[in-house]
Amino acid sequence: YYLAYIAWYGAYIIFIPVVMFLLLPLRLVLKGDTHGITKSIALLQWILMLSVFGISHLAYLLSLPELPGFNAGGRGLLVHLWAPILCHTCEEVNDIMQFVWGKLFGRHKILPKVSPNKTWEGFLGGVVSTTVIGYFLGFLTPLSTPNVILVSALIAIAGFAGDVVISAIKRDKGI
Repeated sequence: YYLAYIAWYGAYIIFIPVVMFLLLPLRLVLKGDTHGITKSIALLQWILMLSVFGISHLAYLLSLPELPGFNAGGRGLLVHLWAPILCHTCEEVNDIMQFVWGKLFGRHKILPKVSPNKTWEGFLGGVVSTTVIGYFLGFLTPLSTPNVILVSALIAIAGFAGDVVISAIKRDKGI
């Protein structure tokens, strides 16, 4: 968070994915217990990426200076990025759109063993709907209209990918 706060992007962007990915497993190795170490390392790194690295981007966006001709600065980018994502993780806009489209037109399951209610029709309807919502929030970014549309679609797709990965983790843990 400190590296994000002082806007040292070069150090910030590599610290957790590179430095911490090397140091934390080394700590486990230095303990000398190798039983289950692969699973422990993988779990530790995923937790680090999900809970620290991802959330630290909020601090980084807030530390961005205002851009010429774009008064919202990092705050605007944060709202544009997190509005669809927060709604998705709160199972609101993107999930609701996927649910509605899936219920209306869903016939083809995507990953029945991981998330049995997800359909291709729901996924595509959710991506289109979330992209349209992102388009209307485009004023919060300095991006051109085509870039706003592309980023909004990528956010929806990444949100779906994160949702099914977390679903797989929950299934593995019996949640």
